[in-house]
Amino acid sequence: MNDVLNISCYQFVPLPDAHALRDLLHERATAAQLKGTILLAEEGINFFLAGPAQAVRGFVDALRTDARFADLAPKESWSDTVPFRKMLVKVKREIIRMDHPTIQPSTGRAPAVTPATLHRWLAQGHDDEGREVVTLDTRNAFEVDHGTFDNAIDWRIDKFTEFPPALRAHKEELADKTVVSFCTGGIRCEKAAILMREEGLPHVYQLEGGILKYFEETDGAHYHGGCFVFDERRVLAADLSTDKPEGA
Repeated sequence: MNDVLNISCYQFVPLPDAHALRDLLHERATAAQLKGTILLAEEGINFFLAGPAQAVRGFVDALRTDARFADLAPKESWSDTVPFRKMLVKVKREIIRMDHPTIQPSTGRAPAVTPATLHRWLAQGHDDEGREVVTLDTRNAFEVDHGTFDNAIDWRIDKFTEFPPALRAHKEELADKTVVSFCTGGIRCEKAAILMREEGLPHVYQLEGGILKYFEETDGAHYHGGCFVFDERRVLAADLSTDKPEGA
């Protein structure tokens, strides 16, 4: 019986008090008997938590009482066991390391498309202006190997800090296309989309909520394999189950 709720969520928002938040959130999560990882940085929060649904959602509701986190929108999936062994809360330089300090999503996001919009664009073969649509996988190569969108661009990076130089090497190939960047839950493709806009590519979007939200809100069409996740489940199928997906 899948009665363990798993959530993944992030928000880019200035957190100058990240160190103080670490102790508060660790205390709250531990008291609620949750397990997972919370990453804090001056640029925002990124977390993966699992436990009974009431406890997980109660933790998020408590976070939302802080105005900075009022818009948190977790991606949800279910499992029959908790896929984390402990509760970790860490303060880092970036919640997702890009080593590109001019990229500050909290000061302005790149445009996003919903899973339903991307699903429709891929089905019709172009965006609403008739421009060719390409999907750009911003994840590491080993993640891509478990599954990705059909015909997705994959630059075979081994870590996200390699994305900026890879972009500069391939930028001209994207110049006349509508590019939708995507990743597991949205955090990497958000930074990637902002960088691509700054590098002069005019028709760039991020996939809102990443692959997990695409699985949650569509039938998973135009995607083959599963989605690698950084917990003991390892790979999620398009129905967000932990069954080994066909072709993965």
